[in-house]
Amino acid sequence: MSTAKKSSQPKSSPKQSASVKAKDAGAEAKPAKPLPAPQPKAKKDNVMRQIFISKVVVNMSLGTGGEPLAKAKAILENLTGQKPADILAKRTNRDFGLRQGEPMGCKVTLRGEKAMEFAKRALDVADFQIPENAVDHSGNVSFGISEHIQIPGVKYDPNLGIFGMDIAICTERPGYRINRRRRGRHKVPLRHRITPREAMTVLSTELGIQFTRPDMEEDY
Repeated sequence: MSTAKKSSQPKSSPKQSASVKAKDAGAEAKPAKPLPAPQPKAKKDNVMRQIFISKVVVNMSLGTGGEPLAKAKAILENLTGQKPADILAKRTNRDFGLRQGEPMGCKVTLRGEKAMEFAKRALDVADFQIPENAVDHSGNVSFGISEHIQIPGVKYDPNLGIFGMDIAICTERPGYRINRRRRGRHKVPLRHRITPREAMTVLSTELGIQFTRPDMEEDY
């Protein structure tokens, strides 16, 4: 009988052959490029950081009630198309004839398209130029009109007379409701508040306001 000679080399297992093939393939393949690191989103892309004009408040403070207040309400309603609300005295002042709780003026709060339309008409009186110091640290800008007949499209009515008014344009960010809600009321954090520079940028873009620096007087 003829016996077959056994080979001296050990047989390789399937697992070992697979690992050898993987090593050979890895040696031939090029090294993979690292993935780019994720870039953080810019603040302007964050919805909660966007600034918008929330309201425009028109205020007529007379310091007295009666017939002058009724005329001021009629003028304010004709200008804005909304019914004015009374401004009540917070304390008693005998020198000015005021008692606590009595009406001493009127105001109207405008929002949306009405606010933008009236703000542009009122800014036309000031040639869209407002001093920088008229912007407070909360992002609101205020200015005054000495005579309401200066607003474009308003005619003088001798039965009503002439009145002045104060106008405040307020800016906000989403989330400011926490300062006004009834339950769980909190202050707006400093990091979320609007700076004067941010407010001026938005007001210049939305309403075309040009902010000027007041003349500085030199001290001698």
